Amino acid sequence: MSVKAPSIHAPGWVSEFRAFLMRGNVVDLAVGVIIGAAFTAIVNSLVKDIFTPFIGLLIGGIDFTNVFVTLRGPHLATLAEAQKAGAVTINIGLFLNALIQFIIIGFVIFWVVKAVNRLTVKHEAAPAAPPPPPRSEVLLEDIRDLLAAKKTTP
Repeated sequence: MSVKAPSIHAPGWVSEFRAFLMRGNVVDLAVGVIIGAAFTAIVNSLVKDIFTPFIGLLIGGIDFTNVFVTLRGPHLATLAEAQKAGAVTINIGLFLNALIQFIIIGFVIFWVVKAVNRLTVKHEAAPAAPPPPPRSEVLLEDIRDLLAAKKTTP
């Protein structure tokens, strides 16, 4: 005597979800997110390691990191010391650093996109062949040609 195992049916939405994931848009988006994460690391390094030191030199070596207001707790010289002591602070300098970094990143992205657009070859589509005339028009032309040939023959 053989016992038949019960069959398990997946809900209908599973196949719908699978079809959704396999559509080109979702796959393209996933690739874009992965490349975007890698590109973010490159741009962040460019900003922090190359541009920020030059900007620091231009503005006299000011380190905005230690510009903060203590709301509660000991008033200490550096933000790291204040945070270690448990002081509640408004970190104006960190916000300014983030704002400057955002502006620099926006500027770098602008120039990268501009360079990529210049390097991208724009392919112009070849003009499409005109569609063939409708069958009725072809038949009318044939009739015209037959009538013209009949008139010229004696």
